[in-house]
Amino acid sequence: MSGSEGVTVELTHRAMAMLKAVAQHRAEMSTSCEPDLFVDGFACCDQMTAHALAKGGYVRPGTGATAAGRVPAELTEAGMAALSVTAAA
Repeated sequence: MSGSEGVTVELTHRAMAMLKAVAQHRAEMSTSCEPDLFVDGFACCDQMTAHALAKGGYVRPGTGATAAGRVPAELTEAGMAALSVTAAA
């Protein structure tokens, strides 16, 4: 599937689980050029997929830094669409 920046991202089960965690407001991101994803306060085990989801336009950093210097992760329209496609299947 191709996100908003034209980056092709394979939406594996792990990638979909990351998107679901973001949708459930359980995820935070760093604001670096290669944003890291944290779920339930822990670093995500697959940062390459997290980077691909960010570069592909599926997730983006929100506003309001946490005490750890991270920001809430948000789904983009492409992220919401990916979740809705799998929910309908």
